[in-house]
Amino acid sequence: MLYFLTNFADHFGPFRLFQYVTFRAAGAAITAMMIAFIFGPYTVRMLKRLNATAPSRLKGLVPDELLNPEKDKVPSMGGILIIASIAISTILWSLPLNPLVTVFLVTLLALGAVGFWDDYTKVLGNRNGIPGRLKLLMQIVIAFAAAVYLDSLPETHNLLRQVMVPFLKAPLIENIPGYVAFGFAALVVVACSNAVNLTDGKDGLAVGCSISCILTYGIFAYFCGHKMFAGYLNVPFIPGASEVVVFAAAIMGACIGFLWYNCLPASMFMGDTGSLALGGSIGLIAVLVKQELVLVIVGGVFVVEALSVIIQVISFRLFRKRVFLCTPIHHHFERLGWPESQIVIRFWIISGILALIGLATLKLR
Repeated sequence: MLYFLTNFADHFGPFRLFQYVTFRAAGAAITAMMIAFIFGPYTVRMLKRLNATAPSRLKGLVPDELLNPEKDKVPSMGGILIIASIAISTILWSLPLNPLVTVFLVTLLALGAVGFWDDYTKVLGNRNGIPGRLKLLMQIVIAFAAAVYLDSLPETHNLLRQVMVPFLKAPLIENIPGYVAFGFAALVVVACSNAVNLTDGKDGLAVGCSISCILTYGIFAYFCGHKMFAGYLNVPFIPGASEVVVFAAAIMGACIGFLWYNCLPASMFMGDTGSLALGGSIGLIAVLVKQELVLVIVGGVFVVEALSVIIQVISFRLFRKRVFLCTPIHHHFERLGWPESQIVIRFWIISGILALIGLATLKLR
């Protein structure tokens, strides 16, 4: 929306700055951060008035002495603040009617709506949330529809049908069948969405790791949207992809602003409302820039969190033995006696290191 100010650049020269995606990305990050920071206290008060608190997911899974009863009083559903900050900031600073921005915003809102419904039934309906299979089905439908839409755009037509592997310059496979490509894209988006959800178990853990992850993929999107950089780094050139940088920057800013209220001790949790939307957005950017496999590195913390749950379930069902003391794995370290702040900060450090390794794959080709 602010891009229209460039029409008055002849009358006021500084308006030319709005032509540059880097300037608008910085503006989007600051705007989203300020929205989250300013409206954070109001959101906390509103959620408390609604009694939007959910019982601990660990009840019955870990010893009672490891449960913090104070956390049962912390409101959930704070993800509505993250989503609102991202949406408002993106609309303000992105190129109007850019189809890539549109599909990302719609996907963010759709996944956020699924998470909101789940949170609502938990905290206000006194239930266990919507059925897991129904929630997963809705996520798959949203992700699959986003992939189909991306494939229909001239800028990204047939792009999803390529398989790119880290450290290789050219696509490993080209022209795979559409249903396979869309299914794989949906798998990436849904897996990332749920992995972030599983990571959201400690104050500031998921949102802090999301910052380094989205920053990395924002850089990928910038290079893919710049013809010269894309050719030099051997990444696909995607016209208009640089506008996704504005969206990624808004996510980063919203996460920083939300972290102010989510760090230990948390004033509110983002719940499924925020985690499903954040994870899905990261996964969809990975699909767009064809760096899905790099997500295993960049989002390594999320991957390990999800794998720990999968390994635990398989091991217990097949052998009646637990590999970890408790899953997701951050609870395993908690059972080992690590303080919560130590777990969170160490996971942040690992996430930052993995993000740098992921960026290094741009040159190691």
